[in-house]
Amino acid sequence: MNPFNLPPTGFGPGSQPSEGDDELTFMPLPSGMRTYSAHLPDVENTSRVAPAIALLKDVAAACDAASRGGPGAGFDLSGLDPENRALLAETLGQGEVSMRLRGIPPLMVQESVFAGVWAVAGQGVQRIEVGPVPEAARTRAFAPVRPALTPVGDRPQGVVNAPALLAELLEKSVTWQAGDEPWVVNLSLLPHTEEDLAWLDRMLGEGAVTILSRGYGNCRVTATAAPQVWRVQYFNSMDTLILDTFEVTRMPEVALAAPEDLADSGARILEVLEAIR
Repeated sequence: MNPFNLPPTGFGPGSQPSEGDDELTFMPLPSGMRTYSAHLPDVENTSRVAPAIALLKDVAAACDAASRGGPGAGFDLSGLDPENRALLAETLGQGEVSMRLRGIPPLMVQESVFAGVWAVAGQGVQRIEVGPVPEAARTRAFAPVRPALTPVGDRPQGVVNAPALLAELLEKSVTWQAGDEPWVVNLSLLPHTEEDLAWLDRMLGEGAVTILSRGYGNCRVTATAAPQVWRVQYFNSMDTLILDTFEVTRMPEVALAAPEDLADSGARILEVLEAIR
């Protein structure tokens, strides 16, 4: 007879539910993904909001042109009365991407529900821009709010791999040219210390543009003071950092509206206009 006998199944600790275990519990799954849903403003008298309707028609045409490689377009809202501005705000809504642009004047940017259509606001500035990204986000990005530093003397205690990473990023920053593929340094896959990250942050400085993109969780994009170098961090729906990278590029792709998005936005705006009229 085999001296080793397995116990019968269904017996022993943990094999039976205990009191209060009637329902299994699981970790919450990602939720809150924003998707487009058409919103049709209630307009009683279209003649009173004719300027806003005409502007939306021009915005749709600009979306179509930009989707085919044309230049972006801007539309000043300062000449519109409150009723027409209210119709624009209600129609455009708020999308996934927002930006803070420091400089003179400071600007706040909010993408509409139509990808590639941006509301830009600041002191003396109230406009809509159409394009992959607002132009000021490109031109102001690397203006130093906190300047980059040059390493001197001995490295601080705990700094191990940061000097090599800094040398790689600065070399790519200097040699990057328009049309080059983004150069990505994935910190999540590289050995580093907290002191490494703090030292890199001091050496690279801080630029003038901060971008937040919402979807399943958040993506936070921050310009450094080194040209073309961005810090791109991805967080899950519980705000836990899941991917931490540096990208060397003119503008990270996560912040850009694709040509297909712009074409789709133009078509959707025209659908809304047909419903209003």
